[in-house]
Amino acid sequence: MMKTIFLPFIFVLAGAVQLAYGQGEALFKAKCNTCHMVDKNSTGPLLKGVKQKWADAGEGELLYKWVTNSKALIEGGSSKMAAAIKDFSASEMPPQQATNAEIDQILDYVDNYVAAPAAASPTAAAGATAAPEVKIVPNYEENLNIFYALLAVTLVLILAILMLTNSIMSLIKSDVFKNKLKEKEDKDGSNLGKIITMLVVGLGLLVPMDTFALEFVSGGESKEKSLWLIVENGDIYALLIINFLLLFVVFYLKRLFNSFYRMAYPETVKTRKEKTKKVTKVLTDAVAIEDEASILMDHEYDGIRELDNNLPPWWVWGFYITIFFAIIYLLNYHVFKTSDLQEVAYKKEMAQAQKDIDAYLKSQAMNVDETNVTKLDDATALAEGKNIFVTNCAVCHKENASGDIGPNLTDKFWIYGNDIKDVFKTVKNGTPNGMPDHASKLNPIQLQQVSSFILSLKPVAGKEPQGKEVK
Repeated sequence: MMKTIFLPFIFVLAGAVQLAYGQGEALFKAKCNTCHMVDKNSTGPLLKGVKQKWADAGEGELLYKWVTNSKALIEGGSSKMAAAIKDFSASEMPPQQATNAEIDQILDYVDNYVAAPAAASPTAAAGATAAPEVKIVPNYEENLNIFYALLAVTLVLILAILMLTNSIMSLIKSDVFKNKLKEKEDKDGSNLGKIITMLVVGLGLLVPMDTFALEFVSGGESKEKSLWLIVENGDIYALLIINFLLLFVVFYLKRLFNSFYRMAYPETVKTRKEKTKKVTKVLTDAVAIEDEASILMDHEYDGIRELDNNLPPWWVWGFYITIFFAIIYLLNYHVFKTSDLQEVAYKKEMAQAQKDIDAYLKSQAMNVDETNVTKLDDATALAEGKNIFVTNCAVCHKENASGDIGPNLTDKFWIYGNDIKDVFKTVKNGTPNGMPDHASKLNPIQLQQVSSFILSLKPVAGKEPQGKEVK
């Protein structure tokens, strides 16, 4: 049973793997096929296993930068793998517009690529041994359990049919039904009684017939030799169809019994209708048609006269409830001020949320902000800060921080201050002249690392100075 439960998940997982493989193939053909071949060197080097090589060299993350901008990675001098591969071809690898996920799909496709086998010659094909035919054998043990369940449903449906048939036969044999049936025959001049009797007797005769006796044909041999009955998949489907047919018979007999009962005891139906009228009266408070003269108003227009009906009770009581609710609301929010209004409640929720955020950051050792940040000097933190800078800041300041769209960060001129707290605040919140905030992308520790890295940079010639000189 567990195999059957997990089988759909296995199919879904296999489908996802196949889809990712197909996407990698499409991306390879669109972006890499010009210079690279899957199974050998070409204008570009063989890509099979390249992902593992960069990972073994400790530069797994730099591989993505190599694909998206190889020239920048070579000029930065931070990658040994880039320096080793740069002279493979005289042509320079152009930058690729691809995400990390797309690069992974391309490399996974290359690593898992298997060349199609060559077509066999006619001679070899003639001499080859035919593959044995695979025969799928059903899970007979599971089929037997399903058979037990369906058989139980079948027995319940047959019991229901017997009970309904017996009830219909008893009703037909009663004197009350016979008299009502005779009155209807005298009135309509039909043989309705004979037709009904024949129909019910026929349904009753269907029950003991062999229609519901299942005979299962033995199929393939069962793997479980202890099973006393071998149930094929076709037998399960057949039993399902029989159950649906029996269910239809049950509903039909129930409807037939209700029709006969209403024919024999019409007073019950009349009483039920009277109860329905009472419910309608409670809901609408409408006056009966025969009593409408009592609420007829005097004025008329073009023969159209108006009735002075009462409002529906449900509407009146709903109106009273709204008045009661308004009084309670006024006393609660404006008189006694037991509960907070929306603005006050919002401020309290925001304050509590900030407390929760501070507590979380403190628990994660990330309670660093512009009021308590300190400059980091250890090599590990500065290396992390450099990686963060290259990923997030180099596009505007260049990788050596000499300035491009943004100012030169290595000179003595600063626009917003060169203290660690000033730099942290600038990186975190951004600036009015176009620099975006990075608090949404970096956590406080990362902001501290990149700020410390900026302050550790040595002067590099670049963009003209901006801001005030700090000595």
